[in-house]
Amino acid sequence: MRYLSTRGGMPPRTFSEILLTGLAPDGGLTIPETYPQINASELESWRPLDYPALACKILSLFMDDIPAADLHALITRTYTPEAFGSQDITPVQTLEPGLHLLRLSNGPTLAFKDIAMQLLGNLFEYILAKNHDELNILGATSGDTGSSAEYAMRGKRGIRVFMLSPYGKMSGFQTSQMFSLQDKNIFNIAIEGVFDDCQDIVKAVSNDRAFKQQYHIGTVNSINWARIAAQIVYYFKAYFAVTRSNQERVSFSVPSGNFGNIFAGHVARMMGLPIKHLILATNENDVLDEFFRTGLYRPRTTVETRHTSSPSMDISKASNFERFIFDLTGRDAMRLKELWKSVDQGGSFDLFGTALWTKTKDFGFVSGASHHAARIATIRECYQKYDVLVDTHTADGLKVGMAFREQDVPLICLETALPVKFAESIREAVGFEPPCPSGFDNLESLPQRFERMPPDANQVKQFIVKQVESADPTDTP
Repeated sequence: MRYLSTRGGMPPRTFSEILLTGLAPDGGLTIPETYPQINASELESWRPLDYPALACKILSLFMDDIPAADLHALITRTYTPEAFGSQDITPVQTLEPGLHLLRLSNGPTLAFKDIAMQLLGNLFEYILAKNHDELNILGATSGDTGSSAEYAMRGKRGIRVFMLSPYGKMSGFQTSQMFSLQDKNIFNIAIEGVFDDCQDIVKAVSNDRAFKQQYHIGTVNSINWARIAAQIVYYFKAYFAVTRSNQERVSFSVPSGNFGNIFAGHVARMMGLPIKHLILATNENDVLDEFFRTGLYRPRTTVETRHTSSPSMDISKASNFERFIFDLTGRDAMRLKELWKSVDQGGSFDLFGTALWTKTKDFGFVSGASHHAARIATIRECYQKYDVLVDTHTADGLKVGMAFREQDVPLICLETALPVKFAESIREAVGFEPPCPSGFDNLESLPQRFERMPPDANQVKQFIVKQVESADPTDTP
């Protein structure tokens, strides 16, 4: 398997060569040269497999330069009942016939990001040790990516994490999960702005090739291909859980901010998984919904981006969307660059009425948006009707998913986090505190350790340099 850049300026590379890099050298995103195609007999043979075995089958197609025995060991070490709460890893809960909840939030930080991030931590450590190298991870989070990354990388040899988050814009639980970590290889930077400011800084630093090379800068954001690959697995696992035959089709409803989670579903569909619709759910920051309804992709300014009660989706520039448009153009890097030239300059593009807009329908996407009152009502209704408590983002997915539900097509809604992370909204919806898993009881009372900075890429660079140059040399491989 070889990987290309969406912008056409990178020679084909192996998985191990692109694992640590984040953005491609030309500013594009890495993507497989082709998607593996799964035939009917392969799909049938995968149906009875447990999660680690299925992950080995799927991930070996994307990571074929890692020896099979090593990859198997990394996967089985990652996906354990101890880390994820059950043998199923990503269990499916049936709410009623034809309506299911894919439980993805039983990992160490109670969010779906753990599914990919725990594997990513082990992959990073493996490759770095093999190459006697080190890595300074620079990431941006609107909520859950940060804690998932930090818990996956804490204490790992040869790795430092510099995580940017919007100051005061995450829930108290999310903030405490990150800022309470005292590991010396973890650095939290609270940016005085919104998530898009954080993401812009990560891209600016990543595009400084000299700095990136000198200071070994990598990324764990959803633009990292390994995260997408790891998320493909649970689409297959959920499909097998709710169907009896590979002749059946299902639809998935996915709360979406940065387009990574649902892009993994897109790849699963392109591989041959029988998915009818990928239902994209946004909150009030409805950039992606606007595109799939109208053909207009118009990222908002930081002033326009709204702070909502599903804050992990308070995103106006969906990083992984570039990968989908690359597929939509028939993998035409020149056309992609032409479209993104406007986006990178703060503009937009409109495909309505073009051949590309017509072709969009072939990929199975439909979309809708939710808002605060709707998500509160959905949380309340889900609890009253099914005795199941969901978080605000999952509520957005349920609300939009139900609007597109079809008879005789199972609907699988993806859970994104446990309700305890958004206690204020849960109290508003059902009138009581969400249950807190053991080990997290006093989280918000722990001392916090973070740096507060303006949205200035140069200042972030200076901080990275200072930490790297003052680091204990015995911490590196």
